[in-house]
Amino acid sequence: MLATASMNMNVSAKGSGMGKAMCSPRPLGTIAPVVRNAHPVPAQGMRTLVGRLNTERPVSTAQSIAGERSTSAPAAARPTEWLQKVIQLPPYDRGCHVITRTIYNALPEINEFDVGIANLFVMHTSASLTINENASPDVPPDLNDALDRLAPERAPYRHTDEGPDDMPAHVKSSLMGASLMLPISHGRFGMGTWQGIYLNEHRNYGGSRRIMITIQGQKRADGRKYPGSVW
Repeated sequence: MLATASMNMNVSAKGSGMGKAMCSPRPLGTIAPVVRNAHPVPAQGMRTLVGRLNTERPVSTAQSIAGERSTSAPAAARPTEWLQKVIQLPPYDRGCHVITRTIYNALPEINEFDVGIANLFVMHTSASLTINENASPDVPPDLNDALDRLAPERAPYRHTDEGPDDMPAHVKSSLMGASLMLPISHGRFGMGTWQGIYLNEHRNYGGSRRIMITIQGQKRADGRKYPGSVW
């Protein structure tokens, strides 16, 4: 009965055009042959085969690039260097004065620095530093007039031992500030086109003023200097 059903299925498949697409079933009752010559692979041989496959596996591009990067020597880092000096300014009249060129002339070492930070500190309590416009000649006197209105001499100050202009000078110094922090880029201060360094002299006869300049930065890798700044 089972053999008859199997034959009928084959005939039906041929008649319907599906004979090529269908495989003839194995006759019922047949047993798959046993391969008696097959032997299990020893454990030692298996480990050898796996090791060979691992060593013959191609290396990806990412692994190759990572290997090249790991073997290449890193670039030498430039050291951070310090410079500190005190410059002496000539006496200035009472008022606000652009001193950018004076600072550059007294600080030729700045041309050696590629990048860094400069701190300018006026070592007095009756003068100050600020950044402001360096183009119009009207800006310095207008700035000084504004400071005089903020700290007039006729105010009832207690500290009057050194004259009527002394205490107003202290007030103006605190308002404007005693120091500046400026970036250094390619041998010069990183200021805008219309920015300049101001010394604000708040006394009638302040005399010579001292400014301590401290630079921290990296010098040029080739050991050369940038051209001097022109102002």
